Amino acid sequence: MTDTPQRTRPLRVLAAMSGGVDSAVAAARAAEAGHDVTGVHLALSANPQSFRTGARGCCTIEDSRDARRAADVIGIPFYVWDLADRFREDVVEDFVAEYEAGRTPNPCLRCNEKIKFAALLDKALALGFDAVCTGHYAKVITKEDGTRELHRASDMAKDQSYVLGVLDDRQLAHAMFPLGDTVTTKDEIRAEAERRGLAVAKKPDSHDICFIADGDTQGFLAKRLGRAEGDIVDEAGNRLGTHEGAYGFTIGQRKGLRIGTPAPDGKPRYVLDISPVTNTVTVGPADALDVGALTAIKPRWCGAAPSGPGTYTAQLRAHGGETEVRAELVDGTLQVTFTESVRGVAPGQAIVLYDGTRVVGSATIASTTRATAGVA
Repeated sequence: MTDTPQRTRPLRVLAAMSGGVDSAVAAARAAEAGHDVTGVHLALSANPQSFRTGARGCCTIEDSRDARRAADVIGIPFYVWDLADRFREDVVEDFVAEYEAGRTPNPCLRCNEKIKFAALLDKALALGFDAVCTGHYAKVITKEDGTRELHRASDMAKDQSYVLGVLDDRQLAHAMFPLGDTVTTKDEIRAEAERRGLAVAKKPDSHDICFIADGDTQGFLAKRLGRAEGDIVDEAGNRLGTHEGAYGFTIGQRKGLRIGTPAPDGKPRYVLDISPVTNTVTVGPADALDVGALTAIKPRWCGAAPSGPGTYTAQLRAHGGETEVRAELVDGTLQVTFTESVRGVAPGQAIVLYDGTRVVGSATIASTTRATAGVA
């Protein structure tokens, strides 16, 4: 088993270098393994002159310079590719449209699907590269028959396979994740970077959404969608307050509701539903968030599509835990039932199915079914 496309010869590898420590160490390891590595930084920002705010962002001019310095130390060629227009269309505009429709998207999955392992990979293959290397913590295992599987990272604490669950067979055939089999702490990765002379060793990790530099998602959406006052209601339809845009809420949200009237039982209320058609946000008790089943669309399989119903574990958020499910593909739609109810599942999120550590595939949650009291 191996986590590179093949070991019989050195590969021409295009290393996507964000300017952070993980991608720099991944590129260094690929070069150290004897591959012919070229570094590339993706210019994704519409305003590349902007500098990071705190530790946020991964596509500023500062990051480009950090990536270039790392490539120089590793001793590999380096280029900057402008994919800002593609990123805006496939990731940013999709993000805004999903929120406008009352859904909660994950832009990191969309970026991996549409940018790093589509636009970037297509260009890499056209230029004669064999693989795209990134600093993700996940493993690609090649079986004896030559087929490839995506697996969780050896270190579950750093596993990022959830955001890679959109990769298909063709993309996996050209994916390389040199950090995936590393059972080590992030401090040790930084120590390795320092030993290699990489200045990014002490650089803070990027967090939040890379194209929202200040972390204010609601403000970002308001600038693009405008303010649209609507009602906040309870499950009976009673008006409890108003909002300035339903897109500013997510299922399960508790804070920021600004409801003056307390609940009859005195307990907190949570966002249960977002209706873009009526611009209404419905709130209610925590147990109303319990979900027993869901329907997911646009499935993407890391290998052959499963046939018939099966039992899997599922992950619903990038940093969420696993839960057991029964899932079946019916007329191209994934029907999922939870063994035990889960809370706060939002349409637009991705559900990623696992068979042990193997990633089976992913789909986008379209709708949920509330759990029956006492029954998942």
